[in-house]
Amino acid sequence: MVPNETPLLNRFFLSLVALLLVLFLAGHNQAFARSTIDDENIELLAKTSKAIAEIVKEAMPAVVFVQVEKTIEQRVSPFGPDPFGMFNDPFFQRFFGPQFRQRPRKFKQRGQGSGFIISSDGYILTNNHVVGDADTISVKLADGRKFKAKVIGKDPQSDVAVIKINANNLPVLPLGNSDNIQVGEWVIAIGNPFGLTQTVTVGVVSAKGRSRLGITDYEDYIQTDAAINPGNSGGPLINIHGEAIGINSAIFSRSGGYMGIGFAIPINMAKAVKDQLIKNGKVIRGWLGVVIQELDEDLAKSFGLSKKEGVLIAEVAENSPAKKAGLKSGDIILKMNGQKVYDIGELRNKIALTPPGTKVTFDILREGKHKLVTVIIEEKPGTVTVAASRHGILKQLGIVVQDLSADLAQQFGYREGQGVLIAEVEPGSLAASVGIRSGQLIEEVNRVKVHSVKEFLKALSKSEKNKRVLLKIRDGDMSRYVALRIR
Repeated sequence: MVPNETPLLNRFFLSLVALLLVLFLAGHNQAFARSTIDDENIELLAKTSKAIAEIVKEAMPAVVFVQVEKTIEQRVSPFGPDPFGMFNDPFFQRFFGPQFRQRPRKFKQRGQGSGFIISSDGYILTNNHVVGDADTISVKLADGRKFKAKVIGKDPQSDVAVIKINANNLPVLPLGNSDNIQVGEWVIAIGNPFGLTQTVTVGVVSAKGRSRLGITDYEDYIQTDAAINPGNSGGPLINIHGEAIGINSAIFSRSGGYMGIGFAIPINMAKAVKDQLIKNGKVIRGWLGVVIQELDEDLAKSFGLSKKEGVLIAEVAENSPAKKAGLKSGDIILKMNGQKVYDIGELRNKIALTPPGTKVTFDILREGKHKLVTVIIEEKPGTVTVAASRHGILKQLGIVVQDLSADLAQQFGYREGQGVLIAEVEPGSLAASVGIRSGQLIEEVNRVKVHSVKEFLKALSKSEKNKRVLLKIRDGDMSRYVALRIR
C-alpha cells in the first residue's frame, strides 16, 4: 500500500488543480461575457442619448419665447381699499366730499409662454390662453432676435392660437400625425418654464384621448409625464422623428408645479383649427344636432349589442342635419366615415372640425339592424361668443359669455337654453373677485330670465343707468345671486 500512495496523491492534486483551473476559466469567461453585455448596453444607451440630443438640436431653433403685456384699469381710492364701494356712494360723498371718490389707475399685466414656428415666413402656433387679450405680443427666437407679433386668429374653445412675426427664412418645426402615436412612446417637450428659455424635458406618452377634464370645450388631450410647468404652454411636444405631435397646454397639479401629469393638444386637432384661423381668422364648427351619451354594458345589451361599442343618440334636435337625414333617438353610431367611434368626446370633436357642407356617412345600429345614413353637416348655430371688449358693461365685469348649445349643455350638466354659459373670466376682474368662473351659468340678469346671448345683452342694458348688475349664477346643482356695482 505504501509504494502506491505517492502516485495517488499526485493524481489527486492534479485533479484538484484541473478543477480549480476549470472553475477559474468558467468564471473568467462569465465575467468576460458580462463585461461584453454591459458594454453593449452602455453603447445602446449612448446611441439613444445622442439620438435625443440630435432631435433637440434640430427642433430647438423653431421653438420661441412668447411674452405678452396688457394694460388693465382699476379704480382705487387715494385713502386705501374700499371693498364695499362706500367711497363712491352719493350719500357718503355728500358729507365727506368727492375727494374719497375712486380714481382710475392703469397697471401693466405681463405674462409669458412658448410657441413654435410652423412656416418659414413667420406663422407660429401657441395657446389661446398665452396670447389672450394681450395689447402687445413679443417673440424671442432661439438665436436671440426679438420681434413684435400680431394675432392671426385664436380659438378659446380648443385653446389654439396662431400669431405671426414679420420675418423670412425661419427654421420650421415639422408637424407629425398625432393619430399614429402609441402609449409608451418617447416624447420631448421644449419650452420656457418660469421664463427659463429653451428648456428640454423627456418622457413618454402616458395616455391618449383624455377628455371631460373641464379645461376647454373640445378636448382630446395627449397625457405625458415629460415635465411641463407654467411657461411651457404653447410649446411643442415632439416625437422621436423630430415632429410636433402636440401643443403643451395644461398640467394637473396640487402645488402649481409639475406633478408628473401634463396635457397636450393633439397636433391633428391643432392643424384643423390652425388652417381655419389662417384662412378665416376664426373657427367655423360643424353641427350634427344630436345629444349623445356613453353606453354601459347594460345599455349595450338592451340595444342588442354583444359588447359595449359606439355612442347612443339620446335626442335629435328639430330642423337639425341629423333630423333631416333620418337619424333617430335610440340609434347607436358605430362608425363615422368608416372609422370606429369609441366615445362621445371623440365624436364631438370630429363633427366640430368637419367643415359645414361636408357629407358624412354614419354606420348605425337601429333595432338590431345595421344601416348607413348620410348627413350633410351644417354650421353650428347658437354659439355666439361675445368678447368683453365689444360691450362696455361686459368689459367692466371681465367676462365672455356664449349661448348654451346642446353639446355644451351636456358637457357641463345643464339643459339647453337654461341660460348663457360663462366662457372666460379675466383674472383680477370684478367678476373674478366675487368667485365667478368659466363653466358657470348665468340664468338671470337683473331678475329677468335669459336663454340666449341676445336676451342676456338686452337685460344687461338696463344696468347702464343704475350702474348695478344682479346676476343669478348656477354652478352645477347650486345657484346664488351676485350683485355687482359697475362704474
